[in-house]
Amino acid sequence: MTGGYELGAVDSPVDWAAYGLTRHEPRRMLANAPRTIPEIVSMGAAAWPDREALVGRFGRYTYSAFAEAVDCAVCALQALGLQRGDRIAATSANHTDIVIAFFAAQRLGAVWVGVNRNLAGPEKRFMLEDSGSSLYLADRDSAAQVAEAGKLENLRAVVDMEPGDPASEWAQRLYAHAGARPDAKPVDPYAPAAIAYTSGTTGFPKGAVHSQHNLVVVGAMGRAHGLSMGLERAGVTLPVTILNLMTLGPITAFMAGRTSVMMDRIDAVGVAEWVKAEKVETFAAAPTMVYDLLSNPAVKPEDLDSLKAPGAGGAAVPEALRDLYRARFGRELTSSYGMTEAPTSVTFVDPTEPLIAASCGKACMHLRLAIQDADGREMPVGESGEICVAGATEGEFAGLYTPMLGYWRRPEATEEALRGGWYHTGDMGRLDAAGNLYVEGRRNDVILRGGANVYPAEIERVLHMDARVNACAVVGKPDERLGELVVAFVQAAPQAGSLEVLEADLRALCQRELARYKVPAAWIFTDEMPRNAMNKVVKAELKRRFFTEV
Repeated sequence: MTGGYELGAVDSPVDWAAYGLTRHEPRRMLANAPRTIPEIVSMGAAAWPDREALVGRFGRYTYSAFAEAVDCAVCALQALGLQRGDRIAATSANHTDIVIAFFAAQRLGAVWVGVNRNLAGPEKRFMLEDSGSSLYLADRDSAAQVAEAGKLENLRAVVDMEPGDPASEWAQRLYAHAGARPDAKPVDPYAPAAIAYTSGTTGFPKGAVHSQHNLVVVGAMGRAHGLSMGLERAGVTLPVTILNLMTLGPITAFMAGRTSVMMDRIDAVGVAEWVKAEKVETFAAAPTMVYDLLSNPAVKPEDLDSLKAPGAGGAAVPEALRDLYRARFGRELTSSYGMTEAPTSVTFVDPTEPLIAASCGKACMHLRLAIQDADGREMPVGESGEICVAGATEGEFAGLYTPMLGYWRRPEATEEALRGGWYHTGDMGRLDAAGNLYVEGRRNDVILRGGANVYPAEIERVLHMDARVNACAVVGKPDERLGELVVAFVQAAPQAGSLEVLEADLRALCQRELARYKVPAAWIFTDEMPRNAMNKVVKAELKRRFFTEV
C-alpha cells in the first residue's frame, strides 16, 4: 500500500557505521501492509478515523485523534531541536503519552530508547549515556533519579512527562502545537529506529538496534497469522518501554485496527479493574500475573467476562496455571520463543493443532531455525546445539526478514552474534522432524524471575563493588510462583567481619544500584567456591550442594 508519508532511503545525518551498525538492503513487504511506522498512523486515520485506537488512564484517542496527537508531538520535538538520527529516551508507566512520543520519534526519523521505569538510577543513566541520548522524556521520579549524579554529557534536555498532569512540560508543549502539521522529511525504513537494551551478560546491557522495517514486519506477520481475529481490544500490562512490548502492543494493534489499552497496574485487582472497565480481550503477561489474576479471591469471575485469551510467557509455566487457564478459557496455554534481538517472537504455536508438551512451536513463517554446533555446522534432527535464527528463503513469506542492525557501539559482539548469516542466540535446544523447537538451556545462565530476565553478571558486578566480597556467583533457584528466585553466593574476604552486617550492606547496595526484581532474595555465604580447571566458578555445583539448604 501507499500511505500519507513518502518512502525510500534517505541520506542520514549520522554515520551509523561509526556505531558498529549496518543498513540492510531494501526488502519487500506484504501486500497492503504499511512499510513504515508513520504509514501505520496515516493508514489508521484513513481507514478507521472514528474507531478507538489508544486508551490509557489519562487519555482516549480515536485513530484520527491519535494521528493529530502524533503530529503535535513531532512539532514539539522539532521545537526542541531534535532531528533525524538523534536518540530520544523515555521513561513512564504504561500511559498514552509515551506511545504518542514513540510514534512521533519514528515520524521524525529519530532513534527511540525505551528506559524501563523499574530500573535503578545508575541503570537508567547508563542507558542514556551509552546511547548518547539528546532528550529524556520522563516522569518526575525517574528524572530525579537520573539527575542525582549530575549532568550527562550528550543530554541536551530533560522534559517532564508526568502522566496525567496538564501542567507538565510535555503536556504544555503538545498544547502549544495543537493543530500543527510537521514539516518532516521522509523516513528510511532500514535506518536505525530504536535501541532495545538487553540485560548485560558481561555486567552491562547491550543495545540491540532495529529498523522500522524490523518492527513493522512483526505486525504484518501477526496479521498474516490471524492473531487478531476476533480480539479487538488488546491490553498492554508489561512495560511498554520494552521495545518488544511496543511492537507486540500498539504497533501490531494499530496495523489490525484494534484498540490498544495501556494498563498501568499489574496487581491482580488492578488488572481485573482494567479488564472490566475497558472490556479487554487479550494481553501478554508474565505467568505469575495470570496465575494471580485467576486465583486471587478478590477478583470476581464476572470481572473477567471479556477476557478471551491472555498470553503468558517469559518464564516457566507452572502446571497449576495451565489447569486454571484450561478451566477458565477452555483452551491450552501455549508457549512460544522469542528475544529482543529477533525482535519479539521466533516461534509460533498453532492453536488449531494438538499441543506438543515442552515444545515452543515452529518457526514463524518469515523465519527459519537451525541447531548448530560450535563450528557453525547444522546438527541432525533431535540433537542438541545452539539455536540460530535467519530469514525464510522460500515460501510466501520469504525475503521479508532483516536481522537487527547490530549492537550499539559493540561491533565485536555484533560480529559474533550475526556470524555466518544467522543470529546466534546463545540458547541451547533441539528440533524434531516436524520442526518443533525444544529449548533446553538458557543463554548465559539467565534467571527468569516472574517473566523478567535477570542476568547474573549484572548483579555480580554490583556485588564486587564491595571490597569485602572475595568472590560471588548469582544463580536462579526454582520457585513455584515466580519461576525462579535470585540467589547470591558470596565468598567473603578474610577480614570482612560480621557476615550479618555484610549481607545487610550488600542488600542495600543492590537496592541502590539495581531494579528491585534483580535484588537477591536469598544470600548464602561459603568459605570457597567450586571451580573448574579454568578457575571459573561452577554454578551447577553450587546449586547441587546448597539448594536443599536455601
